Amino acid sequence: MKGRVSAVFATVLLALGSAAQAWAHHSFAAEYDMKHPIEVHGTIVQVRLENPHSWFVVDVKDAKTGQVDRWSFEAGTPSGMLRNGYRPGVIKPGDEVTIKGFQSKDSDVRGMLRELVTAEGKVYGLFGPQENRQ
Repeated sequence: MKGRVSAVFATVLLALGSAAQAWAHHSFAAEYDMKHPIEVHGTIVQVRLENPHSWFVVDVKDAKTGQVDRWSFEAGTPSGMLRNGYRPGVIKPGDEVTIKGFQSKDSDVRGMLRELVTAEGKVYGLFGPQENRQ
């Protein structure tokens, strides 16, 4: 009986661990509409370089209504962002940026970052070092 309980417990733990890994390593195409590119201009609120993916949080003011929406853009892994030229502390809260990416399939204020352009024109991309493209 004790062996059976241990086997069931081990199976449940294995299943939970597998589910957590599957959630952490999702496909960008599964969450974002790659046919719906977006571009927003706003002010950085927070930069989170953490596994499994980095996040850039931006306040975006609607030009017509003046309403501010807080957008969250998912980017690559911290190590991938570093390989692609991004350095911690380069982009700080209060900095103005333009972000190009793809709209989330289930949120109006979430996207996948493809390219981030600073007010000075420096370009950081998800898919490798970017040249200045303004």
